[in-house]
Amino acid sequence: MTQRRALFLWALLALAPALAPAQDFPTKPIRMIVPFAAGGPTDVLARALAKSMGDALGQPVIVDNRTGAGGSIGIDLVVRSPADGYTIGMAHTGSTAINPHLYTHHPYDPRSDLTPITPVVSYTNVLLVNPKVPAKTLAEFVAWTKTDDAHATFASGGNGATNHLSGELLKALTGARMSHIPYKGNAPALVDVMSGNVSAMFDIPIEALPQIKAGAVRPLVVTSAKRSVYLPEVPTMREAGVPGFDEAGSDLWFGLVGPAGLPPPVVDRLYQATLQALRTPELQQAIRNMAYDVWTLPPAEFKTFIATDYDKWAKVVKLAGAKID
Repeated sequence: MTQRRALFLWALLALAPALAPAQDFPTKPIRMIVPFAAGGPTDVLARALAKSMGDALGQPVIVDNRTGAGGSIGIDLVVRSPADGYTIGMAHTGSTAINPHLYTHHPYDPRSDLTPITPVVSYTNVLLVNPKVPAKTLAEFVAWTKTDDAHATFASGGNGATNHLSGELLKALTGARMSHIPYKGNAPALVDVMSGNVSAMFDIPIEALPQIKAGAVRPLVVTSAKRSVYLPEVPTMREAGVPGFDEAGSDLWFGLVGPAGLPPPVVDRLYQATLQALRTPELQQAIRNMAYDVWTLPPAEFKTFIATDYDKWAKVVKLAGAKID
């Protein structure tokens, strides 16, 4: 055997372990950890995605709900799982960009402890006000909050939630005078906005649209960089005169991640299966029903995005002065 042939065979043998995951994966069911309760919007999205991904992969993708700490408990379970591709998680803005700055003792660093696979959907918050609030535009609302008799308040789903931070960011960029009232979830917060006990709140379209159509709340502005197809008549923050909102943190998302160290062939297999799933009419319809937008990135770009998003929301959390022990 010549030296050149021997070196070639040695190289093939060395490469074989890396090629095996791509050729064989998956050979058993995959667990998708969803860090929110069953029945909620995230869970509904995850189950629709899991079904279509399972079809693409030829193995079932089983949803496992692990709630707590704004999504961080479930994602921490992903972090501590074997890096073999058989445990992935549905991460979101909170679990990767907000919670690490919000919780005093956060268990993982999303920039180094996770393998990004791809975002799946993006969405926005929409600023809602009670119809009795004398404002039909964002400028009018901000001006009203500064009047002596306004006593404006804004509700959120809890301290450190994206709709809490959206309100704090609006205050910082416009000088709006509003007091924050946290609730245990968006649903009771929205009820109090509709009843007039609270002046305003930021909420996601899937929850807000029925109440907007019923006239129970009035939409003023969306936080995303471009208008929502589900609220085409509602301007963006930039269009409403608050351009800094885009740079600080506006577009929200859900996406798939795995533990650090996933083999690149396995990452690519999961990424391609996600893209295939997102092309199915059934999943596209489910996403539209939840008022989300399909949004994907290759794994390397998603990694860069997570790092940038982490830095953006760090500034917003600091601005809000929000902390959870």
